[in-house]
Amino acid sequence: MSRSQVIALDKKYIWRPYTDMEAYIAEGDPLVIDRAEGIFIYDANGGRYLDACSAWWTASLGHQHPRLVRALVEQAARLSHVAFAGVAHEQASSLAEALVKVAPEGLTRVFFTDNGSTSIEVAIKMAIQMWRQLGHPEKHRFVTLDGAFHGETIGATSLGGVDVFRKPFGDVVFDCIVVPSPADGGYERAFSALAKVLREDADAIAGVFIEPLVQGAAGMRTYAPEYLRELRSMCTRHDVLLIADEVFTGYGRTGTMWACDQAGIAPDLMCLGKTFASILPMGATLASDRVFSAFGGGRDRALLYGHTFCGNPLGARVALEVLKIIDEERIVSRAAALAPVMAKGILAIAATKGVLATRSLGMIGAVDLREDGGISGDERESYLKTAGWKVAGEARKRGVYLRPLGSTVYLCPPLVISEPELLWLLGEFGAAIDAAMA
Repeated sequence: MSRSQVIALDKKYIWRPYTDMEAYIAEGDPLVIDRAEGIFIYDANGGRYLDACSAWWTASLGHQHPRLVRALVEQAARLSHVAFAGVAHEQASSLAEALVKVAPEGLTRVFFTDNGSTSIEVAIKMAIQMWRQLGHPEKHRFVTLDGAFHGETIGATSLGGVDVFRKPFGDVVFDCIVVPSPADGGYERAFSALAKVLREDADAIAGVFIEPLVQGAAGMRTYAPEYLRELRSMCTRHDVLLIADEVFTGYGRTGTMWACDQAGIAPDLMCLGKTFASILPMGATLASDRVFSAFGGGRDRALLYGHTFCGNPLGARVALEVLKIIDEERIVSRAAALAPVMAKGILAIAATKGVLATRSLGMIGAVDLREDGGISGDERESYLKTAGWKVAGEARKRGVYLRPLGSTVYLCPPLVISEPELLWLLGEFGAAIDAAMA
């Protein structure tokens, strides 16, 4: 097909995610990607773009990694899918063992699922059913941070603190206890609010959901590991589950294998997705022995929940290869070594006209932009602002693909990027901001 034919069919038949479809159909001019390799994607006209958002935070190992492609092809030729009910296979068993070995200490059981959102959904159900079966049915509420984002299912949406995503479903989602985020500054206020909630309401709380160290969809808002350490201590003291959403932060993105590692803590449940299988939709929820043991005693106490493709051998084989690549190619240490380069490059943008704030963590760099009329990038409705899209347009002219969060633009490149490539990316990112905000 020609580029124009692809776009015509797209606009005629497809309902795109996160898209004002009326405006897109009238004026949208999408990239039409024909192939990808390493850190680059290539459009139908032969143009090359550095994928600075890692295919929505999944392609940490780059595109078309030869080992992942080989694993996919080899497994597809042997066994692509089989029902995971009453059936075991080498790929899932090996992957589960590898995950437990690399996970924070105490996470000993792996429940496979389709993606990050459903790994959150699994954790919600595990937590509620666990407490019910331990004789505490009143413990069914959850605590989340202001600005949290945990996925797209109704359960995950219920946990969300970004109003623009939650508001359309306000009369359907379940109610959560929302506490101030340490990413807003004022750690004492955040600690105090959390301590008050757990002290007064622990008897009703099943768990605290947390995006460790960085709240991604809220605008890459970061906070220090000290908050996680205090949170772990509070949850233990008040007998509340700590549930870590490492869907985005896991697999080296923050400079350690898990963001929780930087605080030296282990959650009771940990949710995984995105880089988990990199080129395929798959995720997992890891659980402690305490959580797992609450489900013994008969089929009526089992976790009667699952997905058609959970534990599928194709995804499991690729996910296992992801872990091997991360280990053998020293991906986490490479990312940690490049983190200062990212930090220095992002800081250099701070003085650019129209920039309100900058921050970085590991291989994440973010810039808040001033909107016309002086709208701050910290406001909750900033996702609907347009400054970031102006920068994305300028970046596209320079061979960089960005996916802004409204008035926040960020870099989240594949972890396999080289230092010269990262320096080039930072330079073009700064130039795009300068041009868009002039």
